[in-house]
Parts: sequence; C-alpha cells; structure tokens
Amino acid sequence: MNKNSFIIISSILLTKSIFGQISSTQIGGQTINPITTAVPFLLISPDSKQGAMGDVGAATDPDINSIHWNGSKLAFSDKKFGVGFTVTPWLRLLVPDINLYYLGGYAKINKRTAVGGSLRYFTLGNIELTNATGQKTGDFKPNEFAVDLAVSQKLSDNFSLGVATRFINSSISRVYFNGSQGNAASTVAVDLSMFYKSNKFKLGDKKAVYTAGLAFTNIGAKIKYSNDQNFIPMNLRLGNGLKTEIDDFNTIGFYIDFNKLLVPTPPIYQYEKDANGNPTSVIAIDPATGARIIEKGKNPNVPVAQGILQSFGDAPGGFKEELQEVNICTGLEYWYNNTFAIRSGYFYEPKTKGSRQFFTVGMGFKFKVINVDGSYLIPTLLNNPLQRTWRITLSFNFDPAVKEKDPTTVQP
Repeated sequence: MNKNSFIIISSILLTKSIFGQISSTQIGGQTINPITTAVPFLLISPDSKQGAMGDVGAATDPDINSIHWNGSKLAFSDKKFGVGFTVTPWLRLLVPDINLYYLGGYAKINKRTAVGGSLRYFTLGNIELTNATGQKTGDFKPNEFAVDLAVSQKLSDNFSLGVATRFINSSISRVYFNGSQGNAASTVAVDLSMFYKSNKFKLGDKKAVYTAGLAFTNIGAKIKYSNDQNFIPMNLRLGNGLKTEIDDFNTIGFYIDFNKLLVPTPPIYQYEKDANGNPTSVIAIDPATGARIIEKGKNPNVPVAQGILQSFGDAPGGFKEELQEVNICTGLEYWYNNTFAIRSGYFYEPKTKGSRQFFTVGMGFKFKVINVDGSYLIPTLLNNPLQRTWRITLSFNFDPAVKEKDPTTVQP
C-alpha cells in the first residue's frame, strides 16, 4: 500500500470523517450525518459464524468468539474449553493488504463459571514513506490491536452475567507528518453483558429454546491522537433468538439484533454568510467563547458518561433521526445432525448513518473436536468497499480427557 492509499484508508478509519468535518450533507433530500469514532475496527465482526448471519451475536449459541458479541454466553458453553483463530481480509476493493486477525478462547472453571480471552489484531499493510522530493525515507506498518479478558457467571440455570476488560492500542498515527512523528494511542474499556436461555418448550409439535442477550461493549475512556481526544465505539447490542428442533437430525435458529452507538451525534453547525447573505463553507464562531456555533443538536465534546446519556436524544433531526441510528441484523442457522451448518443473514444500516447494507452467507463443519466455519459478504450496492469480504475460522472445542482404567489393576 502506498502513501496515498494510506491517506484514503485513514480518512475512513480515523475519527473525523468528511461528513463529520462539514457537519451534515444533503443527498437526495436526506441529511447525511453519520456517527464516527476512533478505533472502529472494534466493531468489525471478527468471526465467520456470526459473520455469516448478518453480524447477529447477542443471543446466538456460545462459542470461542462470544467475548466480542456477548461475553456472558460463555457460562452456557457445553464444552470444557476451546480455542479458535479467524482471518478476515478487509476492504479488498481499496487495497490488497488490510487484514483482521482474531484469536479467542475460553475455559469452564465449573458448571456455572467460565473465563475467556481474545486478541484482535488489525493491520493496514505496508506504507512507503517519501520526502518532499519523492525519495523513499522508510516503511511504516500501521496497526491496531485489542486484548480482552472476560468472566461469565451463571446466576441460575437460565440466566448469566458477564464482565470483560479490554486494552486497546492504535498506532495508525505513528508516522511523520510535516516533520513530526505521531504517537501510538491507547485506552481501556469494559463490556457488561447478560444472557438468558429458556428451558425447552413446545412450539406447535416441535421443541424450541428461546434466547435473549444484552451487551454494553467498549465502555471506556476516550483515546487521544496528538491533541484530540476521541470517543471509542461504545455500543449497545440487544438480541433475541429462537432455536427449533425440527426432528432428531435437523434444527433451525432465527436471530435478530439491534445495535446503537452510545456516542454523541454530530450537530449541525451554523455557517458564516457572505456579503449577499448566502451561507459560506466556513463554520461560524462565537466570539465570546471561541466555540463553533451549533444550529441544531448538542455539543459532542462532552465527558464519556454524559456522552452515553446524550446519545439517546441529541440527534439534530429529533426522534426520527435517533431511530435511524439503530442498526438491524437478522440471521438464520440450520444444522444437520449437529455436524453441518448453513447460515445466512442481512445487515441494515440507514443511508443517512453510513449505508452499510449487505447479505451474508456461510457454512460450518464439525468433526470431533475440530470446527471449520466460513462466510462471505454480499453488499446490496455495486462497487461497495465491503465486496469480496470473506472470513475463515478454525476452532477446537475439548472436553477433559476421560481417565481409562489400568488394565493391570485387579478388580475386587
């Protein structure tokens, strides 16, 4: 990846997008006003199982990747411990060397308690740095990573709580700009989650299980690049699921998640006017405070706790715009004999808030302790940067070895 490509990618991944800088833009009569944050890689689906089901995950079955979606699910794992690895090539239509790697695992301490951990590594490839005359001055490999530790505890046979801590590091600014070198930025965050799984009940003449999950993720301090402090992608995820046993060999599950960023919405600023009274592209400044004048909405430069509360009612377009900040994910999973799975899903984000809209498909196989899962993303619009996004996950789930009797032992 060359330097120009990095500038393009950075404009996508860094906190202030083009829309954020100019407040809002009108396209087709609609106000485009997306919420942008630092370290958005924390929101990328890191595994192929949930990635194949439209990025649902709050109420799906527990697995080695549960920490990302809802860590409280780990206590309901039916195996003693497991570990897995996922690779995701990212934004392949833009550059060829951006990848997300995810390593996750868990262990059951007892019937009611489980612990887990994960490492997420996001690399933006290699960049050749040059000076003003075009001579190469070195290489730069920007990257971001997050390390998680989680605990999940059953409070009853049907309900569990989970807590996860996360260390986040971003070095995408560690490169020379205008003769000065940027620094890596870091912060910490926590996840708070809960999970409910019903007993089996009759659904017509079939047996079914209902699940529900709620997760507050990436709740933490702002991250600082140079002199600016930026919100990380704090998120609220609420999900429901229904899994039905068609017969002894076939099961099918339906899932739906709702996601909302717990980050202030960019306001609409007031612009200076020219001599003829027409608005210019320069944001008006309050001479008394030196702050930009807000026409609609609220000041986004607030403390974290205030920003979380403010995120539920600060959209310039009122309640209608608040509803547009909720992403909807739906997923379907079919299992044959608990050995072969087919999955599909759909992710919907309104056009005014980013316009990520895509279908997903995938398959999974189980062979003894080995699980192999794959997924593929299909955008609804052509020439979408998310085209050709695929994921492959290899995981292992174990029960403790059963001690065999010594054949030389004399039986009483």
